[in-house]
Amino acid sequence: MIKRELYIDKLKKFIGKPQVKIITGIRRSGKSTVLRLLMDELIQKGVKENQIIYLNFESFSSLHLTQAQSLYEDVKGRIKKPSKYYLLFDEIQEVENWEKAVNSFLVDFDVDIYLTGSNSHLLSSELSTLLAGRYVEFPIYTLSYSEFLDFKKFYSEIDESKPSLFIKYLRKGGFPVIHTMDYEDETAYQVVRDIYDSVILRDSVQRHKIRDIELLNRVIKYAFDNIGNTFSGKNVADYFKSQQRKIDLNTVYNYLHALESAFILYRVSRYDLKGREILKTQEKFYLADISLLYATMGYRDRLIAGVLENLVFLELKRRGYQVFVGKLEQREIDFVAEKKEQKLYIQVAYKLESPETIDREFKPLLAIDDHFPKYVITMDGFFRDTIQGVKHAHISDFLLQKQW
Repeated sequence: MIKRELYIDKLKKFIGKPQVKIITGIRRSGKSTVLRLLMDELIQKGVKENQIIYLNFESFSSLHLTQAQSLYEDVKGRIKKPSKYYLLFDEIQEVENWEKAVNSFLVDFDVDIYLTGSNSHLLSSELSTLLAGRYVEFPIYTLSYSEFLDFKKFYSEIDESKPSLFIKYLRKGGFPVIHTMDYEDETAYQVVRDIYDSVILRDSVQRHKIRDIELLNRVIKYAFDNIGNTFSGKNVADYFKSQQRKIDLNTVYNYLHALESAFILYRVSRYDLKGREILKTQEKFYLADISLLYATMGYRDRLIAGVLENLVFLELKRRGYQVFVGKLEQREIDFVAEKKEQKLYIQVAYKLESPETIDREFKPLLAIDDHFPKYVITMDGFFRDTIQGVKHAHISDFLLQKQW
């Protein structure tokens, strides 16, 4: 089992702290593995195994514990005071009224609690009322390019060049399960399709009581087909109208919200750099993993610029940045990324094939009057210039950089 240090290092800082630790992310992104790695970390720190209570609520062995009362009674029976106990609950959303049980554990016992969940409803439910200020979220994403390389070293004896490995990552995405073996592309996509179907059914359709699944799939395909483009719910509704298919605007927003809640899509707002305000129209949506696009719609080479943007977006989120689409008068900056006192400006393109393309990609960044790092990121292996402080980087190099 490969140690996903990015997440374990963050969690380690909160071991023993009073906050409930909530690990979120799309199904099969590695949340359960992180929880098991955390268990190993606790044991290494001297915690006895009988002080760790681990339950996976998707396992049949925990089926009798999917009510708050039964869960509380089971855990209560295992706790022997005055020892401190560590509660690790996997896919907690499967427990009805779980928030009340978790709150009771905090009130009644000396416990340190870690939860995983595949739906952001966890953070907008009664939890926010019962545990106001007493929980912290740890988003888990599919494999970064760096983690993908670690998986290749661990699970594969094939010695490949970095360029060919990046193409493989670009084509297969980052769901950990498909990199534990050397799957052919189509086999890998079948695995991803199964993940996608499970997420759609359990975390979107059932949880949000969606009846028109065919219409939901159409909305998904519209969002996937517009990766890297700004659009709004009205654009989606207008598109369906042009296809002689009526859809209510509120339905579009409800469907997009359901997809965000299941971590299939991430919404990125636009930010007016001049007015210093977040704009409420024409957002961008990115996928939890680019393999979802290929698995459901096949290759879309014409979307390569959007796919590259998606990879950069996910890497920014992994590293804890708040991400916006920048607007500077009539110009658009693909990403304005902020973290504490740090800021990054990024343009993403496929290749810098002409003076016009170079001008188009560099010009918006050159118009920004501050000294924060600015990058143009492409798959161009030949362009090396830095223009007035704006750096160019090949995307594979950018994703592996420790500091930007």
